Amino acid sequence: MSLLRKRQKARRLLVQALYSWDLAGDDVCSIETHLRSENDFAKVDSELFHSILLGVVDNVARIDRAYEPHLDRDQHQLDPISKAILRISTFELVNRIDVPFKVVINEAINLAKTFGPADAFKFINAVLEGVAENFRASELFRGSIRDG
Repeated sequence: MSLLRKRQKARRLLVQALYSWDLAGDDVCSIETHLRSENDFAKVDSELFHSILLGVVDNVARIDRAYEPHLDRDQHQLDPISKAILRISTFELVNRIDVPFKVVINEAINLAKTFGPADAFKFINAVLEGVAENFRASELFRGSIRDG
């Protein structure tokens, strides 16, 4: 199985993990243990899963502040799936520069189309483009020169 597919599976499980953590307040270690027992982690990029899960939980206020200026509504009005996707993707945009910003945004859009409410993908795309402008400006600039 390709690394791309393993990373996609990790992000799908991260949506579930962060949803459970945010809504039920479950312990992050218990969530990870449960997901590992219920899923074939040989098909998951477990390093990516673990680092993003702990990274989001340990830095949630900083991550929320990174995307909050780009919201068109109050943070508390976000549905829990969109919030989980924004947290995963914002963490990647800020901390995982090894993953191109276009990949991060595309993965977030796909997660929103699969798990989120109708048209959430458009909202998530707009928010993450703003985050990318703030945290990946040099990457955006290089891409526009090459594409233009």
